[in-house]
Amino acid sequence: MGKQGSPRSPRPKYQNSNIAFGVKDYQVRCSDTLQGSDPSIGRRILGGGSDWNSKVLLLRGLKNDCGKASSCKGVYGGKKHTWLRRHVRSIAFVFVFIGLLFLLDSLVVSISGSIYLQISSTTGKSGRHKEVTPAHINEDRPPLQMYSRLLSLASSSLVDKEFKQDKLGIWEEPYQQASKWKPCADTKTQTNSERPDKSNGYIVVSANGGLNQQRVAICNAVALASLLNATLVLPKFLYSNVWKDPSQFGDIYQEDYFINTLKEEVDIVKELPPHLMSIDFEAIGSLITDSDMEKEAKPTDYIRIVLPLLLRNGVVHFLGFGNRLGFDPLPSNLQRLRCKCNFHALKFAPKIQQFGSLLVKRIRKYSARQSMLDKQLIGDFMANISSEDEDAARGPYRYLALHLRFEVDMVAYSMCDFGGGEYEKRELQAYRETHFPLLIERLKNSKPISPAELRKLGRCPLTPEEAAVVLASLGFKRGTYIYLAGSQIYGGNSRMHPFTSLYPNLVTKETLLTPSELAPFRNFSSQLAALDFIACATSDVFAMTDSGSQLSSLVSGYRTYYGGGHAPTLRPNKGRLAAILSENSTIAWNSFEDRVRTMIEEGQRVHVRGRGRSIYRQPRSPECMCKSQ
Repeated sequence: MGKQGSPRSPRPKYQNSNIAFGVKDYQVRCSDTLQGSDPSIGRRILGGGSDWNSKVLLLRGLKNDCGKASSCKGVYGGKKHTWLRRHVRSIAFVFVFIGLLFLLDSLVVSISGSIYLQISSTTGKSGRHKEVTPAHINEDRPPLQMYSRLLSLASSSLVDKEFKQDKLGIWEEPYQQASKWKPCADTKTQTNSERPDKSNGYIVVSANGGLNQQRVAICNAVALASLLNATLVLPKFLYSNVWKDPSQFGDIYQEDYFINTLKEEVDIVKELPPHLMSIDFEAIGSLITDSDMEKEAKPTDYIRIVLPLLLRNGVVHFLGFGNRLGFDPLPSNLQRLRCKCNFHALKFAPKIQQFGSLLVKRIRKYSARQSMLDKQLIGDFMANISSEDEDAARGPYRYLALHLRFEVDMVAYSMCDFGGGEYEKRELQAYRETHFPLLIERLKNSKPISPAELRKLGRCPLTPEEAAVVLASLGFKRGTYIYLAGSQIYGGNSRMHPFTSLYPNLVTKETLLTPSELAPFRNFSSQLAALDFIACATSDVFAMTDSGSQLSSLVSGYRTYYGGGHAPTLRPNKGRLAAILSENSTIAWNSFEDRVRTMIEEGQRVHVRGRGRSIYRQPRSPECMCKSQ
């Protein structure tokens, strides 16, 4: 009884004419029971009455050898009605006992399930409950598909195109105007020599976030130091409970190169002078948090609020400094300085360059010509190829890098439905309650937007399945090597299976580097993110699934600046793609291909940076790049 395989209720086994009761290996025959009349047999087996064997024969209706003998049959028939009258209570007890076992089994299963659901949906009020962690959430489940028909059409299309020549268009920028823009943020201008002789004081920055948020904060701090005529202390990085990375500036970037590259525009020192090192910034009123300055603050705000503090105390400390300097309005020389910082002054540390070059070498053929992107990001390490490395592996000449933003935090925060059913909804709600309490409070006081409406608005991150059908519609062959950047994918193999069924040549830094090569980067998430940055920026094609991601934005900007018009980036418009995918049950594959290609090509149009747009993401502007006629 209960579930199959339960030790409480093994099924009876039949062999020849015998009955095996599972608990002990007794063989009960009708003739033995009747002739021997041993009243202890039933008690020895299951603790029942003296006629247990007869009860089993009656309940099961089994026939055995003795049942075919007339003597046995006669004895049994003569006592049938008398036996029933005498043992009706015992029979009823057996049936009730069996029913109770079934009920108990169901109750245990139900209670176990309820306990699990309570734990998974807890709001974190009790510390005794286990927190929902990415490792738990990414446990393997059966493959999950939302677009089975489109996936099948994509698979057939890849088979048809397997032996056809590649369309060169998918590996190149579609618009020739892209090649007319050249890097020139490091060009000396007349304003470089117009610096006052005396500094107004020191600016200290403790930047929060991960690698890419910190990178933006560094270059904003450089621009701010120039604006306020201050000396910048080499920025520090705050330790975050999210990123859990103690790395500092020198662990990720080359300090001396950074200081020397910007020395004509800004004075940068590694430490405060001794007389200021032990100062209490908050006590003297020089501590400035993100709550003191509005997001995307204007230069006038800093001159009005910060400059008086700097002149009075000789030092100010920005704590956090996340996106606290707007892009417009800003003097052109400060915009240029931002570009010079991001694209020229920030060079990865040699250790990161060395292992970043290994990532690229192990995907490409080693005879591949170095690009400007390679030289800027990897330096001389690409040229240092040992014979051992050269024989280690032979990859394709070209590869595509994909930043697939489908981590659990992104998925949970989006409030979208990804086809995982009630289990997934409860799991994501539990994660939100634990990790995003402010979001939960905000949702209580606002009108909810349905998951379907969120998808139409383009607010839902693309699933691996959606990314795969997009790449297939653009013409990337099944054998394309794809570098996957980012953290653990929510849902693990169940979500990735549709992708790998179309594109099996998927690699990551964890598969390209050996455990010993990765060992120096363990527990340093920003340094691992730097390896992803290199592999994505130097790829032949870079595809993003969320244009709002800092990594995707900075990588695409870097490719625009140094790509020379030969570093295409794919940016799906999630709202338009959602409309196309909503027709998945009827749309023809040819129509799907045409509409997706049109969407991607429109996102690749060459245009000058718009007002208020990030110059790190869109460097095509007079302050950052020069356009040839």
